[in-house]
Amino acid sequence: MSSPSPETKYYHHGRFTFSGGTLPDAFTAYRTYGNSQNPCIVFPTCYGGRLDSQLYLIGEDKVLKPSKYFIVTFALFSNGESSSPSNTPIPYNGPYFPMVTYEDNIRAQYAVLTKELNVQKIFCVIGFSMGGQQAYHWPVMFPDFVERFIPICGSARTSPHNICFLEGPKAALVASQDFQGGHYTTKPAHGIRAFGRVYSAWAYGQTWFRNKSYLYDGKYTDLDDFLRSEWETGYLTYWDANDMLTLLKTWQLGDISRVKAVGPSLQGDLVGVLSSITAKGLIMPCKTDLYFPPEDSENEVQSLTNSTLVVIPSVWGHKAGGGSNEEDNQFIYKVVGEFLES
Repeated sequence: MSSPSPETKYYHHGRFTFSGGTLPDAFTAYRTYGNSQNPCIVFPTCYGGRLDSQLYLIGEDKVLKPSKYFIVTFALFSNGESSSPSNTPIPYNGPYFPMVTYEDNIRAQYAVLTKELNVQKIFCVIGFSMGGQQAYHWPVMFPDFVERFIPICGSARTSPHNICFLEGPKAALVASQDFQGGHYTTKPAHGIRAFGRVYSAWAYGQTWFRNKSYLYDGKYTDLDDFLRSEWETGYLTYWDANDMLTLLKTWQLGDISRVKAVGPSLQGDLVGVLSSITAKGLIMPCKTDLYFPPEDSENEVQSLTNSTLVVIPSVWGHKAGGGSNEEDNQFIYKVVGEFLES
C-alpha cells in the first residue's frame, strides 16, 4: 500500500540569493515520511513533478519504506510549490523571477535538512530526471554529508543535444501569440499546448511508439487523442508558463563541474569532478531514453570510482524512471532495494 500524503510544509529562507538575483522571502516546499531517527533519504522532484508525484517510490510495498527510512521530498524552485514565478509577489513575479540553478536548489534543501529537520547526514539521495541531476549535485557540493546517490534517467551534466532539444518546446511556447513575452494575464493556452506536443516527442522509446502503446489498449483512438489527453491537459491544468520556462533553464544549466564547491583547478572538468566523488552511486539510465541516453551514463560511470551502472531494460524511454508502468517500477524497486541494503 502507498503511504498517505503528509502535510506540505514550507521553509522560509528569508532573503535568498539565486544565481540570477535575489528574492526577499524565498521558500522551499517539502514533505517528510517516517521517523526522523531513521536513515534519511532525500527525494527531490523532476520537471513537471510535484510533491504528490513522488509517491510512486514511497510506501511499505515500495522501495522507500517510511517504517525504515526518514524520507524527505523537496519541490524544485519554479515548480509552483516552492518559490516560483507564479507565486512570487511583484516585482519578482512572472518573467522577472531570477534564474535558478541546481546549486541554488541544493543549498536551499541543505538549509531545510540541517536547520529545520536536524539531519546530520543523508543516507541516500535518489531522483528521477531533474531529480537525478540533483542527486549528482549533492555528493559534489556536500561530500561529507552524503553517503549514497541514485540518479534515475538523469546525468551529471546536461548534454549539448539535450540543451538543443529543450530549445524546441521553449520556442513553441514563447513564440505563441498569447504568451505575450511572459506578461500574459490569462493562461497562454496555445503556447502551452504547443509546448506539450513538442516536449512529448522524446519522452518515450521509439519501440513504444511503433507498437502503438500510446493507445493504452483502446483508451485513446489515435495519436492526436493521446497527445491532447496525456500531454496538453496536464500542463494546461496544473502549470504556469513562466514556471515551465524557469525550470527548463535550470535543466539546461545543469553541470556538476560548474558548482562553486568545485575548486578552481577542476572548474569545467567533468571527468575530474566525477572522479572526486566518494559517495557510493547507483546509476540507472533507461535503454531507450532519448533525453538522457544510456551512453552518457556509461561514460560517467567510467570516471566514477565507487558506482555501479544498471540499465533499465524498457521500451518506455525516459518515462520508465518516473513511475509510468508497473513492470519498470518493480525493476527499480528490486535494484534500488538491493543497493540500499548493500
